[in-house]
Amino acid sequence: MIEEKIKRLKEEMNAVILAHNYQRGEVQRIADFRGDSLELARKAKNLDAEYIVFAGVDFMAETAKILNPDKHVLIPSRAATCEMANYLSAERVREFRRKYPDAAVVLYVNSTAEAKAEADITCTSANAIKVVNSLPNDTVLFGPDSNLASYVQEHTEKRIIPLPPEGRCYVHNSFDPDEIPRDGIVMVHPECPKEIRDLGDVVASTGGMVKFVRNSREKRFIVVTERDMVERLKLEFPDREFVPGWQGATCLGMKKITLEGIYRSLRDKKYEVMVPEEIAKRARRAIERMLEVS
Repeated sequence: MIEEKIKRLKEEMNAVILAHNYQRGEVQRIADFRGDSLELARKAKNLDAEYIVFAGVDFMAETAKILNPDKHVLIPSRAATCEMANYLSAERVREFRRKYPDAAVVLYVNSTAEAKAEADITCTSANAIKVVNSLPNDTVLFGPDSNLASYVQEHTEKRIIPLPPEGRCYVHNSFDPDEIPRDGIVMVHPECPKEIRDLGDVVASTGGMVKFVRNSREKRFIVVTERDMVERLKLEFPDREFVPGWQGATCLGMKKITLEGIYRSLRDKKYEVMVPEEIAKRARRAIERMLEVS
């Protein structure tokens, strides 16, 4: 079985597999650690391993490499990318800085290493409000997700300017409010548009959803985020029922990661993630500042 081959190679190489909550169920089950962006960023920084295989999209593997410059970080597919992260270039961040010189720049970790290098601090959907409110600036440039920016705006007195205004996650922007089931506790990700967030009994990051279910006595939950978050929740809480908010809510970048790809990544030690040191150094400051606030 391929799972046994993966386990054997992991032991031989002193490797660990990190998997995001949006990975296929079989990928999540083979992983050593599962989590959201913040949980995996923290875990990556404290791993005692020579190789980190990142079952996620490219910006996540870059973050792991930035925090672990002396480790080998592998991503099983070069096609595992995030369209939203690619909305925002480093030059666009510099352009907005020139336009708003007194503003702080907060970038969602769903951004490229080059863009992070231009940020004052990064954030995740789990800590975005806390990060923004920790800053002394009255104006904050926040990107690249404008839906998350609008969510943060609802919870701060600061002025939030989306960077860029058109940046959105196509998965979270795809829900139809009339199609979302209501026969359970509705948990909505903050990357969703406001009209979808307003339907939720709770608005939370994927890590926040896990915590909410853990502390709840309810038995049925509607999960309004990428559909395979249901797989993570089933692994954690097999006695509960979880229903995708929409079965078509699929991150194509995440689905580029397969068990076969993980096996080949370990066997052939590819594809290794590299970040130029000057970019990594500046991006590391922004990421570590987030971890300190969190």
